[in-house]
Amino acid sequence: MNDNIFEAKNLKVHYKIKKSFGKGKAKILKAVDGIDLEIKEGEILALVGESGSGKTTTGKALLQLVPCQADTLLFEGAPLEPENRPAMKRFRQKAQMIYQDPYQSLNPRDQILDIVTEPLVVNKLVDTEEERIHKGKEALELAGLIPGEDFFFRYPYELSGGQRQRVVIASAMIMNPRFIVADEPVSMLDASIRTGILKLMVDLKKRINLSYLFITHDLSLAWLISDRIGILYLGKMMEIGDGDTIIHQGVHPYTKALLAVMPKPGQQREGLRDVLEGETPNPTDVIAGCKFYNRCPVAMDRCKETEPEMEQVGPGHYAACHLIDGLQMKQVEQTEQVEINE
Repeated sequence: MNDNIFEAKNLKVHYKIKKSFGKGKAKILKAVDGIDLEIKEGEILALVGESGSGKTTTGKALLQLVPCQADTLLFEGAPLEPENRPAMKRFRQKAQMIYQDPYQSLNPRDQILDIVTEPLVVNKLVDTEEERIHKGKEALELAGLIPGEDFFFRYPYELSGGQRQRVVIASAMIMNPRFIVADEPVSMLDASIRTGILKLMVDLKKRINLSYLFITHDLSLAWLISDRIGILYLGKMMEIGDGDTIIHQGVHPYTKALLAVMPKPGQQREGLRDVLEGETPNPTDVIAGCKFYNRCPVAMDRCKETEPEMEQVGPGHYAACHLIDGLQMKQVEQTEQVEINE
């Protein structure tokens, strides 16, 4: 039995970019360029990559918030049909998004009760005012704002950043969703507040078997909260596997570059870390081979000419690199050396 809540094959989001003043040929910006994703029920899949890698666009594409193409796009085992309005209405009740900036995602003119219960009103899911208030109180308290009635008539500017993000979570949870795209939900918050929000999200996952696509540029945070991690670069999936495998046995050069700058608790920084050189290519440029070629420290001619396919490295672990075999051998040698030293 298939336990995937979301499944996407060859997912693409391409935009046509016109030249200034109508001169020249239009270019194609490949924001997401043919990635495969499977998200299981009750799972947190983290997407990690630099700015512009296509993380947010991938999340929006899954929720049908941007035009996309895919060979397969399934939710709960059934194809998504954007042209079928009743089906899409049911889908949007089950799939929600938590945006990065709680300061921008809340209407400053509305009171908290109205913000949180608006989805119920729009979808005509409540019959009486008493029911609306009751469900609003439940959602606020589920998000950690207790007692809920204390927040009913406040405005967003009267709340702290953490409280605002909890309101955003409450407005998503009031629809009893099964899947949530969380777009860097703690990046705008103080470090002291992040732990509470992350704990809330994990608790919701365990309590109601909620599934997440967790978008972040912080690999250490992805390791902390997720079951599996996918590494994106310029719209392509470079590597994907369970969290511990990616952190301890990542084989792709881009993954290794991200790991090199990841802070390690209890370890002091010794010397200079290896930092990627060069700039990310323009996403409108046509690249025949690997998109990471111009920044890869171990690239060869084949990498420039031929795009690597995703290959299995281990159980549930896949990477797109022509040097996977060599990288695996090197990694095994390093692991054996560490064991000998220990």
